[in-house]
Amino acid sequence: MRQENLTWDEVDKLVDVLTPQFRGRFDAMLMITRGGIVPGGLLAEALDIKYILTAAVRFTMDLPNVKLAAWPEFLQFPEDAVVTGRRTLVVDDVWGSGRTITAVKDRLEGAGARPETCVLHFNPYRSLFTKAEPNYYAAITDAHIVYPWEIDRGVDPIMAREPLLD
Repeated sequence: MRQENLTWDEVDKLVDVLTPQFRGRFDAMLMITRGGIVPGGLLAEALDIKYILTAAVRFTMDLPNVKLAAWPEFLQFPEDAVVTGRRTLVVDDVWGSGRTITAVKDRLEGAGARPETCVLHFNPYRSLFTKAEPNYYAAITDAHIVYPWEIDRGVDPIMAREPLLD
């Protein structure tokens, strides 16, 4: 699979592509950890969204040959009362298979929220959903995207040492 490494300037341009797409104000933003944290922060600032929430989702792969049918495990999610009735922008970095963001959207709808999904990159070639796509996306890709916040910075050997005791 082709890999594309993005710079911070390219991420800024993607945010600039997204912002004119939005109509009206959002009552809240729900960022999916970890990929949605940075783009969510940038969009929250650009759209002046102050009510920020997070969700952490994991798909268990315990049984062989049922990886696509695995149920999501919500490690972190806001209480229903916090999202009920709110127009909520759900942000992640990329829509690959679409499982995570779709699970979050469905759970929000079940809680009475009005979710709309947003990603920097949409990969329709990997999506498991033939009739679903993000409400908002900045670019379509078939590549594996490496965002600037994902670059392996390694461990600073000085900071990793045990503190000296007096």
